[in-house]
Amino acid sequence: MTKSLTLRLIPALMMMGFAGVASASGFALQNQSGSANGNAFAGAAAAAEDGSTIFFNPAGMTYLPKGHSLSLSGTVLNRSIKFKNTGTTVPTLNNATPDNGGEAGGTAFLPHGYWSWSVAEDVWFGVGVGPTFGNKTEYDDNFIGRNAGFFADIEHININPSFAIKVNDFLSLGLGVNFTRAQVEFKQGVPVNTAAPGNVNQNYLHVEGDPTWGVGANIGAMFQLSPSTRLGVSYRSGISFDIEGKQKYKSRITGAGPALAAATTTQKVTADGYETPGSLSFAVSQKLSDRWELLGDLTWTNWSVWEKLTLKTLSGTTLASLPYNFEDTWRVGLGANYKYNDAWKFRFGVAYDESPIKRNSDRTMTLPDSDRTWLSLGAKYTLSKQASVDVAYSHIFFKDAKTDRAVPLGGSTVQTVRGEWNNNSADILSVQYNHTF
Repeated sequence: MTKSLTLRLIPALMMMGFAGVASASGFALQNQSGSANGNAFAGAAAAAEDGSTIFFNPAGMTYLPKGHSLSLSGTVLNRSIKFKNTGTTVPTLNNATPDNGGEAGGTAFLPHGYWSWSVAEDVWFGVGVGPTFGNKTEYDDNFIGRNAGFFADIEHININPSFAIKVNDFLSLGLGVNFTRAQVEFKQGVPVNTAAPGNVNQNYLHVEGDPTWGVGANIGAMFQLSPSTRLGVSYRSGISFDIEGKQKYKSRITGAGPALAAATTTQKVTADGYETPGSLSFAVSQKLSDRWELLGDLTWTNWSVWEKLTLKTLSGTTLASLPYNFEDTWRVGLGANYKYNDAWKFRFGVAYDESPIKRNSDRTMTLPDSDRTWLSLGAKYTLSKQASVDVAYSHIFFKDAKTDRAVPLGGSTVQTVRGEWNNNSADILSVQYNHTF
């Protein structure tokens, strides 16, 4: 094992690592509202029912009650990720007995909070806080594709102060600033010469990024076309991050010899090209009667900003630059609300969300993303004139996906990871409390 080989493997790790139990396409999270979850987030940019409108369309604050509005939500997100090997080549440098890696998904708790205040006639101020991208993917130690990445953890926490103004009975406008804290961590197996003692599956490359901040914006408009028809348009910008951290080769092998010992030096690195995508949403809310309301939306996401990721030393020397090849995506959603009585409202929703990964050769181990379909149910119970509770559940069906990923291991050695993910799924359970005062 040489230091140069270690450095060649770092970018591969970075490329594989943006992953997790993400509920939206790519590595995005769709969990910002316990109420909107019941509609599969259909029409969220036009609904303006509670404080979560700060995230989806800040102009919607003008439809909230005068005074203060508070919404607190908690979401449990669970995704099942199971890989099946269909012909992965195992390099002669790796003498481990491989397997399919077990259950690589997991469970996460995702909290959100929103507060809005009508500071003056027709003027609102609000703040939203919560995660927007991230989570975790982790395979077992003997995973056959571990040299293409076996662990990824990405966390984004967003703080979103916002303003809104009601121009007239027809038009409302909103503007928000997004301060996002990002932190990333990746692990990738590395093979060693079979002459080295111990279990080679205990050897891995660990890249850990320092916490970093990025700034973006979201803007929105709402058009009240009639007492029963409302349109919403919302844009959320992408955010670029300056990633700096450290990489180190790690091993639990004892007596590994000078080749392995020389590779354990920690090196500081930076990653160029880490950017979350912008998105544009068009939404409608249509009241059919005193009891029924329809919601719909179409959302475009600029995932093509993920062209490549470049790893450099702090002095600016490029270690590697590899393509990522994401493509732009569309999401379409349709929902309905039924007001049973003054206390109960029931929600329904369905959505189809495209994956930015279009080719099997671009699908990575820690991000086995694919097109998905949402089915959602929810209910709102009104406790009083000031308080209500939302409960919602969504099940996400992922289209079966395959990979044919070439992994350079140094020199002329290349491992091709071939396999598939069948019946991947996710479950999202949300509870939200709303209070006005």
